[in-house]
Amino acid sequence: MEINFYFQIAVIIVSIIFHELAHGYTAYFLGDPTAKYEGRLTLNPLKHLEIFGSILVPIITYALGGVVFGWAKPVPYNPYNIKNKYGEVMVAVAGPISNFLVAFVFALYFRTLDAAGMIAPNGQLALLIIMVNITLGVFNMIPIPPLDGFKVFTGLLPYNFRYIKEYIEKNILLFIVIFIFGFSFVMDPIVAWLFRLMTGIGGGI
Repeated sequence: MEINFYFQIAVIIVSIIFHELAHGYTAYFLGDPTAKYEGRLTLNPLKHLEIFGSILVPIITYALGGVVFGWAKPVPYNPYNIKNKYGEVMVAVAGPISNFLVAFVFALYFRTLDAAGMIAPNGQLALLIIMVNITLGVFNMIPIPPLDGFKVFTGLLPYNFRYIKEYIEKNILLFIVIFIFGFSFVMDPIVAWLFRLMTGIGGGI
């Protein structure tokens, strides 16, 4: 079975919805009902998708490299409703963790199929789901705004080092340029290592 554009679109949409739901439910369990009140604690894709990140970007990335990538509308939350000292960090890291968990579950499924000699066709789709979710998880943990990694990084900074957050925010364009030109050198080895660790195979899908 060939994994085509439509399969990739379906996988990326479901993956980013789970990512945003993880943010919303974590905030909700920590005392903030904002996402619930705005109807975002739902699997309905229409509540999460946006024109640019969920439609145009996936089409462009597929046309350029054959791989679909994108994002959804961020789930809103009010940090003032969260009393936990590390509440914002927990909300931020919940999204990437959800992607890694999805990848891990499907890696177990793939290894089961592999052990039974039944990789095709379901195994190919499982590998796609694993790769997409690992990529989403790693990408979102990069510590530049507005990614989750920046919120995690700055949320864990001691108060005396808060000037680092202000410096990054003031020079955001510089860090975005560095990210654009250098992200593949950082992301690719990490994604490849996690993919190999989970699936037992190298070289991607």
